[in-house]
Amino acid sequence: MTSEPLSAAPPANPWLDPRRLMAMSVGVALLTIVLKTLAWWITDSAALLSDALESLVNLAGASFALLMLHWAAQPADEEHPYGHHKAEYFSSAFEGMLIFGAALAIIWAALPRLWAPRPLEQLGLGLVLSVASSVFNGALAWLMLRASRVTHSIALEADARHLFTDVWTSAGVVIGLLLVMLTGWLWLDALVAIGVALNIVREGVRLVWRSSQGLMDAASPEVQAEIEAALAEFVQHADDTHDVRFDHVTTRTAAQRHFVDLHMHMPADWSLARATTMRVEVEHALMALVPGARITIQTLPLDVEAHAGDAPAAPVPDAAG
Repeated sequence: MTSEPLSAAPPANPWLDPRRLMAMSVGVALLTIVLKTLAWWITDSAALLSDALESLVNLAGASFALLMLHWAAQPADEEHPYGHHKAEYFSSAFEGMLIFGAALAIIWAALPRLWAPRPLEQLGLGLVLSVASSVFNGALAWLMLRASRVTHSIALEADARHLFTDVWTSAGVVIGLLLVMLTGWLWLDALVAIGVALNIVREGVRLVWRSSQGLMDAASPEVQAEIEAALAEFVQHADDTHDVRFDHVTTRTAAQRHFVDLHMHMPADWSLARATTMRVEVEHALMALVPGARITIQTLPLDVEAHAGDAPAAPVPDAAG
């Protein structure tokens, strides 16, 4: 038997809603593009150009993630009976691939500056604009990461971590350009830009890997440990659980949805009503622990063993039979 409902529980705080936050991310990305492009324009700095290019990735990634969040929120249908939750993984992978493209563009633009440095202008104003954009990105990233932990949205988490990467990137750019101002070593500008590219590649690899694991139905060790602990406590404290045991507990995660499968063994002489009551109690306990989870419980007699995914084996008759 399988628990319902299919839709994930919405966050109690509307400001933690993934689609609302992703729409805010699109708006902030537009603002930071304006600020960072202006900073690059007035300074002619390769490092600030690299920072502006990463903001373009933020905009493209947030726009695509917003589309995928709308798709993931669609209810289950005949063609997708388990819902559309995995659509979020496409946005995370897409953002990771965009990062690779941005890194190549940054290196391509920075290498000529490394061999032939150019003088920089109005660095002070350019740095002020870069810091201002980082403040917006940092505040939004903090809120999005907090919301991702509540909603289990990988699209939100991916965008938040990318924004944090952008903040650290901007911090590195500011430090590098301050060193240029202090030392007069113009080649540091290009070196900082290349460092930015290498740093965001690391984040791109992580995003693509995380998405691939989600699409491959990777297990959720944290959720499984909580489920197994709850089942052990249920057997220990609940009434009418003598000789009841659980095994073959497996979990998988599809973005905001957790799926849990397990076997519940009980005495063969129990009535259907008694067995159903016990199963419902277990479902309620597990759904309280993991809100919005889809839980499938296969009920079996104590003398029947079955491997997960296999049909239950027939009980072995004793010698008297």
